Amino acid sequence: MSRLFARGRRTVPARPAPGTALAEAVDLHVRLGQREVLAGIHLTARAGEVLALVGPNGAGKSTLLGALAADLPAGSGEVRVDGRPVGDWSAPDLALRRSVLPQSAALSFPFPVEDVVRMGRAPWAGTPFAEADEEAVATAMAAAEVTEFAARPFSALSGGERARVALARVLAQRAPLLLLDEPTAALDLRHQELVLRICRERAEAGDAVVVVLHDLGLAAAYADRAAVLHDGRIAAEGPPAGVFEDSLLSRVYRQPVEVLPHPRTGAPLVIPVRAAGHAPDDTSGRAPERTGIPGGLPI
Repeated sequence: MSRLFARGRRTVPARPAPGTALAEAVDLHVRLGQREVLAGIHLTARAGEVLALVGPNGAGKSTLLGALAADLPAGSGEVRVDGRPVGDWSAPDLALRRSVLPQSAALSFPFPVEDVVRMGRAPWAGTPFAEADEEAVATAMAAAEVTEFAARPFSALSGGERARVALARVLAQRAPLLLLDEPTAALDLRHQELVLRICRERAEAGDAVVVVLHDLGLAAAYADRAAVLHDGRIAAEGPPAGVFEDSLLSRVYRQPVEVLPHPRTGAPLVIPVRAAGHAPDDTSGRAPERTGIPGGLPI
């Protein structure tokens, strides 16, 4: 793989200035088969920011991320990366500018974890930055907390461990634009927080991070901006505190919600509105009714 990327001349990108547009969708339309999945999307990911893509299943989040990555073609409109239409970049040049974490990570061969992470360094082969390969791999593995199983086969890992190794590969690539599709889906609470802290750290270091999330609490806590997708369009876009509004989210998700400020941080907390009949408000001290289920829970 390294030999493939080493062929030909490539332009190594300079570090972007804060606020630089590293990915742009301009009146983007994408069709998959007979269905128009995205319709008229305008969106910009800027250096120094975490941009969260949120919305219900089927809203077009992963399709939008795939289009920004140049993995899915635009039916009409335009996608730009680092100021140029994605079609103007060669695959090796594009790999220097954006890294992509797909929803699932699968390999056909039992590569050791360290080798999988090192694959992220392939775009830098033949450039002066190849000298940093070992340091980049070690740093990425430590950040994703996968160093301890560096020698284990990737195929022997749990789903959550594979997800973290895949993230380490993306971090080792050190592209200024990170496109992450549901990076927390297979992770426990600790590692969900770890991943979003890494996203914040990369943004604070000057990268642009676009992350698809289902957890609105994580988006509210860590994202600078959120784009709420609904039926292939952006229903709202801006800082989470301004975008996460109960009537909008209730309509988009077709689930009544309340949005409350966190008592300490003020970040929006999105809470589903649930039926009131299950609250433990009986203070009589009586034992629960027997139902045949341990604990007396109602059927």
